[in-house]
Amino acid sequence: MIDSIVPAIGEILVKKGWTLGTAESCTGGLVAATLTDFSGSSAWFSGAVVAYSNEIKMSLLHVPEEAIMEHGAVSEATVRAMAEGVCRTLGTDAGVSLSGIAGPTGGTPDKPVGTVWMGWHVHGKTHAECFLFSGNRMEVKQQSLEKALEHLLNYLKQA
Repeated sequence: MIDSIVPAIGEILVKKGWTLGTAESCTGGLVAATLTDFSGSSAWFSGAVVAYSNEIKMSLLHVPEEAIMEHGAVSEATVRAMAEGVCRTLGTDAGVSLSGIAGPTGGTPDKPVGTVWMGWHVHGKTHAECFLFSGNRMEVKQQSLEKALEHLLNYLKQA
């Protein structure tokens, strides 16, 4: 799946003359690492911010403190701000953000382990969606990676 999605993402970005950045929390840079595994990604991938702490989310990605205080780091408001913020920080046309609870600890009744919010900012439009994945920590991260890139490709096709 990844082997076909990433080249398709790159092809669209190159055709449009756009670049991509990622803002990752629960995936710890997995999305960026996967993108850069593909030869030629330097033509369209600008970089990543691994924003594991709330302080980094606020300072580097411009996530409003109120968003984190009112909704939490794992929330629609936070990932929307992260996706927009990474585009602003890195000067890209598209951004992907992820913030979630990969486990095995950290879950709550409202946000159980496997809850992952994702945001996509593509050429001025921001989208966000929440997913609930199952499995161990690495399985949650892998499912997050796949879903984030699958949705990115769809949003790029629509742009």
